[in-house]
Amino acid sequence: MSSRRVARQAPVLAGLHRMADGLLLALGGSMIGLAALTLHWQGAWTHSFQRLEASQLLEHRFHESSAVLEQHHMAMAKRPGQLVPTSIQKLIYLPAPDSVAAKPTPTRASVPGDARSVPVPLIRPGY
Repeated sequence: MSSRRVARQAPVLAGLHRMADGLLLALGGSMIGLAALTLHWQGAWTHSFQRLEASQLLEHRFHESSAVLEQHHMAMAKRPGQLVPTSIQKLIYLPAPDSVAAKPTPTRASVPGDARSVPVPLIRPGY
C-alpha cells in the first residue's frame, strides 16, 4: 500500500493521517522546548539557592564574629555591668562617603580654640 494510492482511495483518511503526523511533530517539538525550559529554570533556581545559602553562611559568620567581639570587649572592660549587649536592630548603617577627592582635607587651622597648640596628625578619610 502506497500513500498515494490510499490518498486517492480515501482522501479524508489521508488528510487525518497527515494532520495526526503534524500534531505528533508539534507535540514532540513542544515537549523538547518544555524540557529545555525546565532545565534552564532548574539551573537558575540552583544558582539562586546557592547564593541564598552563601548569604546565610555570611550572616551566621557575622553573628558569630560580633558575639566574639562583644565577649572580648566585655571581658576586657573594668566594669562589664555597664556595657549593653548589642543586637542587629541596634546597629547603625552609615551611607558610603562621597568621593575623597571632592572633599578638602582637614588642616590644623580648622581645629577650634586652645586645641591648636596640640600637635594632631592629619588623618585621611578611609582606611
